Order: sequence, then structure tokens, then C-alpha cells
Amino acid sequence: MAITRKQHQIKDNNDTGFGGNPDNYGGRFVNRDGSFNVRKEGIPFFRRFSLFHTMLNLPSWKFFGTLFAFYLVVNFIFATIYFFIGKSEFQGIVSTGSWSLFKEVFFFSTETYTTVGYGRVNPTGDLANSISAIESMLGFLSFAIATGLLYGRFSKPKAFLFFSKQALVSPYKNHTALMFRFASYKDNHTLTNVEIKVNAAMLVEENGKMTYKFYDLDLERSHVESLPMNWTVVHPLNQESPLNEYSAADMKKADLEIYVSVRGFDDVYSNLVQQRTSYTFEEILFGRKFVQMYRESENGRTTIVELDRLHETKEVN
Repeated sequence: MAITRKQHQIKDNNDTGFGGNPDNYGGRFVNRDGSFNVRKEGIPFFRRFSLFHTMLNLPSWKFFGTLFAFYLVVNFIFATIYFFIGKSEFQGIVSTGSWSLFKEVFFFSTETYTTVGYGRVNPTGDLANSISAIESMLGFLSFAIATGLLYGRFSKPKAFLFFSKQALVSPYKNHTALMFRFASYKDNHTLTNVEIKVNAAMLVEENGKMTYKFYDLDLERSHVESLPMNWTVVHPLNQESPLNEYSAADMKKADLEIYVSVRGFDDVYSNLVQQRTSYTFEEILFGRKFVQMYRESENGRTTIVELDRLHETKEVN
């Protein structure tokens, strides 16, 4: 779709942090989970890598899986050292074969590493005592680090927001509007003073060259005092919108991406929290509207928010 003269007059946003050259980008700018679709290169990996930030942001199953794998690997290494030191450096070992000996020193290693020390097997030689002393020191240091990481993950402020899987172009006040919705999904967790900002990234022709332009999208409402239920965010597709009269094919041609940023105050953490997401042209549906996702309780005293209906839509003319 050709960008009209009216649309050229719409003020673009140059403060998004993204450049405009389409040859420099692959895929979307922002992933659905809010992370930026960027990979950094050019300096050594260990200068770029932050163990603390990585462990704080890992999914829970990866985080605990990493801790468990580290625990097994460390004990396997020390068990191998004890195995090659020899049975003569220990007291209380009853095994005779190689495999049973390795099992005994492995479990001795776990007892030393966790400082449990059951006592049946204990080192008697100087070398075994030295290695076990190093292992016990590494053990309590490791558990101190793991405790810090657990606390950091537990206390890290989070927005706890669900966004609808698709954005919609739907009828709105005798016209049409781009809309999506989101909700806070934790019990006893309500954000206050919630603000939202929505930008559109799209390819336009400028001086005979295709370039990305970023536009602030005016919203029907960009602020709510609290978020106990869901919020349907609406951008009217009127003459002031850079997306006015765009079809699905036009959005695809413009490589449209809607970038969303929500910020609010969480009184549990007494801190600001933020969450991002985005919608590409493939995630925008035409001719559908969201169904209502809340209802009255059976006794008529409570409002029930049906979070499983957040993504549910129905067809409209």
C-alpha cells in the first residue's frame, strides 16, 4: 500500500532504540515473551555472558535443572578423584569391585559436598583429607550462591501479565480499530497506576528507498488506575492513524510489527514493573472481536475473570 500524503504528515517516533535500515534486521524486533530479538557478537563470549542475569532469567525448569546438573557433575568429578586416590586413603569402605567402590566414593562426595557427613566412610590419608576439605569449602560456597539466586528469582519484581495471542482489527464506534487485550493472572496481585505505550514499526518508501519508520499509536485509553480484570487496548484506525485503511496484505507488505510496553506499580514489591510483547502482521486478525471474559458468580457477590478465554474471539461483519 502506498503511504498517503496524510500519513507522511503523521509524526514518527525516533526514540524506540531501533534503526531504520531493513537490510540490518531479521524477523521481528521484539519477541512475544518481551525479549528483544537480538544476538550480540564481536567480543569474546565470556565478556558478554553474565551468569547472574542468565540464572535469574532462566525458565524455572531450566534453572533447577542447571542446579541439579551442576550438583551431579561436581560430585562426579570429586568421586573420580577419590576413586583414583584409592581405597587405602579411606576408612569404612566395604566394597570390593570397581563399580561398587565408585558408588561408595560418589555418595561420600555428596555427603562431603553438602556437609552432611554421615560418618561410615571418612578420609584417613593426607591427600584424601585435602581433597575433601576443598570439596566441603566448594560445597558451602555453592549453596550460598544458589541461595542468593533463589532469593533473587523469588524477590524479582514481575508484572505477571497474559497478552492475547492475536491482535484484532474490529468494528469500533462506526469505524474500525486495532485492539488486543491483557490481564493480570496472579491471585491477590493487582497493578495500580498502569500505563501502556504502543508503537508501530513499518516499512515505508522515503526518497526512493525503503526504510523502517516507527509511530506512536494513539490509544482510546493509555492509563488505568488499577488492573483487577482485563484491559482491552484500542487504537482507532482513523485519519490520524498511520494504519488507516490498511488491509492484511498492506500490513504484510509493510512488514508491520506492533510493539507494546506496559508499566505499572506493584504494591507487593513496592516497585515499578514492566512487561513487553509484540504482534506481527501474521498475528493480526480481521473481522473478529473478543468475547467477554468475565461473569457474575453464582451467588451474585463476586466477578469471575475467565483467564482461559483471554484469546477467544468471534467473527463479526
